[in-house]
Amino acid sequence: MSEEKRKQHFVLVHGACHGAWCWYKVKPLLEASGHRVTALDLAASGIDTTRSLTDISTCEQYSEPLIQLMTSLPNDEKVVLVGHSFGGMNLAIAMDKFPEKISVSVFVTALMPDTKYSPSFVVEKFASYMTPEGWMGTEHKPYGLDNSGLSVFLSTHEFMKNRLYQLSPIEDLELGQLLKRPASLFVNELSRTKNFSDKGYGSVPRAYIVCKEDKIVLEEFQRWMIDNYPANFVIEMAETDHMPMFCKPQLLSDHLLEIADKLS
Repeated sequence: MSEEKRKQHFVLVHGACHGAWCWYKVKPLLEASGHRVTALDLAASGIDTTRSLTDISTCEQYSEPLIQLMTSLPNDEKVVLVGHSFGGMNLAIAMDKFPEKISVSVFVTALMPDTKYSPSFVVEKFASYMTPEGWMGTEHKPYGLDNSGLSVFLSTHEFMKNRLYQLSPIEDLELGQLLKRPASLFVNELSRTKNFSDKGYGSVPRAYIVCKEDKIVLEEFQRWMIDNYPANFVIEMAETDHMPMFCKPQLLSDHLLEIADKLS
């Protein structure tokens, strides 16, 4: 394979309450290997101030920056999509719409839906794992039109420290605390959305990176999602919390390169 042929375009998608900034360690590592990298803010996330979350009523609207990016790509360009945490749902939306523009999608301790059940199925399953105590003071408040069923949440410092960043550098916890934005899981809206298709979402190769010390998307739940809708390739990261991009950025970058080399 020629050197030029092996150049990839990685598109990095953050999880709930976060933004493009969370890839600040991984992006230069991938670029140092000669690849193109785009880290984007989803709607009302990161430094996107064009909208607030209360302006967004669907997961597709939340995914709009990713949809716009995929639309703008030349028809002959394929990207490596990487989604973290709730970002797996944004990946699924893009995969369903643009399967021909994606060489592989990588779910990094991410929600990974299937084509058999409603898009909300894995989100509801995730929510069933979470006790009120497990949210450590994080409140879910309704927003939007009456009876819309939308709720907004903003992670507390205790939740981030003990459930998300427990093995990550304290500086990154502080950065996350300063930059976090409100988020929604769009559960009710996704329950009314048509299933992802085998022709679209199901046709794109998928890899899953299991973070074994994740205390929010538990390893048990990660394994359940992989059993529910088997990925083409699975990699484990030991001693890694929910934020592998902070906890073990070099190892995560190495795994992304390995996956791109194998599946794209």
